[in-house]
Amino acid sequence: MTSIAEAPVDGYVAHLQGRLEVVHARVRQAVADHRVPDPDGDERFRGLYISDVEVDVLLSVPSPAGALPSPDPALLAAVEAAADDAEAAGADIRLRRLARAFGLNAIDVELLLVALAPDLDPRLERVYGYLHDDVSRRRASTGLALELCGTWMGPRGRARLEADSPLLVGGLLVIEDEDRPFLTRSLRVPDRVAGHLLGHDAVDPVVADLVTPWVAAGVGDDGPLARSLAAGTRLVYIREPNGGAGLSHAGCALADAGLGCLALDLGRIAREADIGAVAERSSREALLVGAGLVAGPVETLAERGPEAVRLVAEGRCPVVLIGSRAWDPMWSRDVPLIVDAPVPNHVERRTLWGTALHGVDVDASMLEATSQYRLTPEQIDRAATFARRRAAASARPVDADDLRVGSRAQNAAGLERLARRISPRAGWDDLVLPPPVVAQLAEVVARVRQRERVLDEWGLGNHSSKGRGVKALFAGDSGTGKTMSAEVAASELGLDLYVIDLSTVVDKYVGETEKNLDRIFAEADRVNGVLLFDEADALFGKRSEVKDAQDRYANVEVAYLLQRMESFDGLAILTTNLRANLDEAFARRLDAIVDFPMPEEEDRLRLWELNLAAGLPVADDLDLEFMAHRFKISGGNIRNIVLTAAFAAAEDNRPLTMLDLVVGTEREYRKLGHLLVESEFGRYFGAMRH
Repeated sequence: MTSIAEAPVDGYVAHLQGRLEVVHARVRQAVADHRVPDPDGDERFRGLYISDVEVDVLLSVPSPAGALPSPDPALLAAVEAAADDAEAAGADIRLRRLARAFGLNAIDVELLLVALAPDLDPRLERVYGYLHDDVSRRRASTGLALELCGTWMGPRGRARLEADSPLLVGGLLVIEDEDRPFLTRSLRVPDRVAGHLLGHDAVDPVVADLVTPWVAAGVGDDGPLARSLAAGTRLVYIREPNGGAGLSHAGCALADAGLGCLALDLGRIAREADIGAVAERSSREALLVGAGLVAGPVETLAERGPEAVRLVAEGRCPVVLIGSRAWDPMWSRDVPLIVDAPVPNHVERRTLWGTALHGVDVDASMLEATSQYRLTPEQIDRAATFARRRAAASARPVDADDLRVGSRAQNAAGLERLARRISPRAGWDDLVLPPPVVAQLAEVVARVRQRERVLDEWGLGNHSSKGRGVKALFAGDSGTGKTMSAEVAASELGLDLYVIDLSTVVDKYVGETEKNLDRIFAEADRVNGVLLFDEADALFGKRSEVKDAQDRYANVEVAYLLQRMESFDGLAILTTNLRANLDEAFARRLDAIVDFPMPEEEDRLRLWELNLAAGLPVADDLDLEFMAHRFKISGGNIRNIVLTAAFAAAEDNRPLTMLDLVVGTEREYRKLGHLLVESEFGRYFGAMRH
């Protein structure tokens, strides 16, 4: 069948004009039949009053029960015959296509045309007012419409305007003035429907803000889904992991089934939006353009209750819902076809990037820069657009860093409301750790970087139901470099670091902590980043013997955390100062445990040197060997001491001296609750203010 864009422009217009001529003919006959002789009345005021004689005549005439005789039976036949010829020539007759899509019969089409006529011919406004004997009523009433269609008093006609009729359910017709008796209520055709019949295809404003583009990625085999849709399946649910090609899979399958794709991003629905109106307009829009409705993520609607999902799922058009959670039978009375969204492999990703970059040859370094980002085909397209514009601003070709920045820009902002985002700046050279610890950190990074090759290409993940994520525990005293190491790991992978604020997680009310954590993990599944739970022993402590209800709920909380960590698909790093407090069952689920020791003298000396940055003015009396030898403190403590000393020097507008470092150490000792011992401070002990 010829597409709408290729169809003759005047085919559907000519048919619509012909059908309106039929309406005109019926109206002319109705006007003749409605003329009531009133010898005492003045025709100039007809419609503004009803005289006594007119009342007598109205009551003396029997109510019409049959159809109005057709003024010219050949007229309708000629119009439809011309439409037959136009369709045979490849024209898209929109009125006919609309009737087929919405399941309208001949009476429905007549009613729709009668209601539509005043919007297309303003002369009929006054004529309808005349027929209503009320100049203020310029739209057809239900009674007038049924009369013009020849079905005024018959139940067969009236049923076509009931609440469950195709015209009303499909949103093609609106019955207004519900406080009036049924036969005097006004009929209105929505502007979107009238515009469609006239050839205008601007998306309904209620739906327009939700429409999202989709990419025909060709990922996976969409043949089974296409065959199911072509066979008449009305509801499909696609389970989509992070980075899955659910939208692309649905769009390609609909295209193969001969349908278009109206894709909606449910995440854009305003909180105050009427879901019923959105669902109705979306379904109508899809049927008008001959498309299936693809909508996701379904979790956005599920938060408002099952009925919100049901409104969308039970639309009149084919509906494909996309979500990451399991299907809930409460979401629809219909039984859906459930399929899993394909995830692009490295070959398909390379093709997607090349297509999105408009033919730019994607080399190994560019593919490596994006390998840790689990992006959908649509996100890849947006990231490539970002990268091209970034490179164009500098008048150079697209490089790997452009792709990395563009990929990072696709992260959802939801997690930033629950965590603090850090753009990593630290690198391996900033770490002062023993070589075995650095080697373990490199292994954690390698697990993340190579998981696709090991689990997918080499097949080691085929027989495991565990998540594909990597979970690591960094254990050690405060200030030993755990958080910085997490930042280095994120930097090495080209990802952002999200530090979880425990104040937003822990709640005194039963069950609320689990809800908060579930919200965090759900948002984390939507971003490409490293998740850091600082001081995690507060959450992941040992399960205790149940002595009261509080212990029982605490154990349930820990059990839930273990389960949720197991299914998490990203990189999660947990830090703790008290490894002994960690639950054994939780420890078994970790991929790596890295112990961070207190720095030895050699490492402490390097930490002092690193923290005394090149731009810091210093005096000649600094004795960093003395500081490293005497004070057994962590890198975090050393950083605090240098800052304290630098502020003191800046206030006096002078270089930083050895005494500043000693006084800063005293302040840090007092903060930590350590004793000030003369054997540690040596010759500087007397110079301090005790």
